[in-house]
Amino acid sequence: MLQIAICDDDERMRCYIENLIKNEAACRLSVYGSGKELIAEGIKFDILFLDIRMVDLNGIETAKIIRKTSDAIIIFITALKEYVFDAFDLEAFHYLLKPIDETKFKEVFKRAVDERLLVTRSEPLIIKAEGIYRRIEKDEILYAENEARKIILHTRSENITFYEKMDDLEQKIGGQFFRCHRGYLINLDAVTSYDMTHIRLKSGEEVCMAKQKYNSFVTAYMEYLRRR
Repeated sequence: MLQIAICDDDERMRCYIENLIKNEAACRLSVYGSGKELIAEGIKFDILFLDIRMVDLNGIETAKIIRKTSDAIIIFITALKEYVFDAFDLEAFHYLLKPIDETKFKEVFKRAVDERLLVTRSEPLIIKAEGIYRRIEKDEILYAENEARKIILHTRSENITFYEKMDDLEQKIGGQFFRCHRGYLINLDAVTSYDMTHIRLKSGEEVCMAKQKYNSFVTAYMEYLRRR
């Protein structure tokens, strides 16, 4: 599931963008009132909506810091056209002017999501198992299972055990995977059927579904099928 952030010191604008995003896609959404707050969080987001004019640390400076460690899709939001060249110097995906047109927002957001899902799907997962670094194609992964301090990666051909926190793997692995349970992370492409307690996969295996995850899973799965 995609990690998306909104960073704007205008609370009304934050709420407006948050509602637009929630109407368009299932995602993990974080909201920040300042660039310093966003940077301090230390999360590598997939898509970032970033206001340019903010107190203390403006959006351009915030983006420069983020770009040192992240390839996030950055969409700048501002009322001022004069910053457009600075924005594109930072490889901004787009530049939305306030007041934001809802139709334009949906168009830009859809393109950003499609591009990010394409990138995250094609990038292999690199893990270290038994002292050896391995490259695992994401389409080969059925699901990941948490076992004490280890992860068991169930692929189409083998099971691979390695040390990793499930939270870290979830953030690293990309948008076609969903955390359906504290101990399970599934590939949405491997799902064949589901109910409120289990998800059945192409391998014939069943994975537990946490009750509180059911609604968000259905939303994420339907969105995945629509975009695929």
